[in-house]
Amino acid sequence: MSRTKASASKAESFAGQPGAEKPDSAAKAGPVRVIKKYPNRRLYDTDTSAYITLSDVRELVMAGALFVVRDAKSGEDLTRSILLQIILEEESGGVPMFTEAVLANIIRFYGNALQGFMGAYLEKNVQSFMDLQTKMSEQSKGLSPEMWAQFMNAQSPMMQGMMGTYVEQSKTVFTQMQEQMQKQSEQMLSALGLKR
Repeated sequence: MSRTKASASKAESFAGQPGAEKPDSAAKAGPVRVIKKYPNRRLYDTDTSAYITLSDVRELVMAGALFVVRDAKSGEDLTRSILLQIILEEESGGVPMFTEAVLANIIRFYGNALQGFMGAYLEKNVQSFMDLQTKMSEQSKGLSPEMWAQFMNAQSPMMQGMMGTYVEQSKTVFTQMQEQMQKQSEQMLSALGLKR
């Protein structure tokens, strides 16, 4: 599939971009880089006409590049699978982002009635955090490494306070939504003449 067709397709997924499920907005930003995955697990970047590694794909994500990973034979979209592999590598080496408790809780949401809600909830929270990070980066432009260290030290108590407040607000919203969903399901069961 050519890049032109890839960017025009409504069913494409775009990695490395906030709101990745919105092909129209992403397609306007430029052509989509197509990476083909072959049966021998090799990745081929059609943009550079070269084989690349998972580490190279990670760099594309970090750079905010628009790309899609496709099975070389079937054309199936493998982008999510590749991104999950990158997360697994990051979690396996160095300093993991998720604790075992967080991973276990995420697993528990699969098959749960709230699975769809939890995905959207996490996505909004991560986006809010990214927006906060962008704002902090803009405020610190032009700082030397020493000034940056002083800036971060001064920001640390404020950031901890902001994050604590944010987590509490987020928890409250989640609890309220959970209670609202429970009330709605009870009302629906009651209207159908069923009681829990």
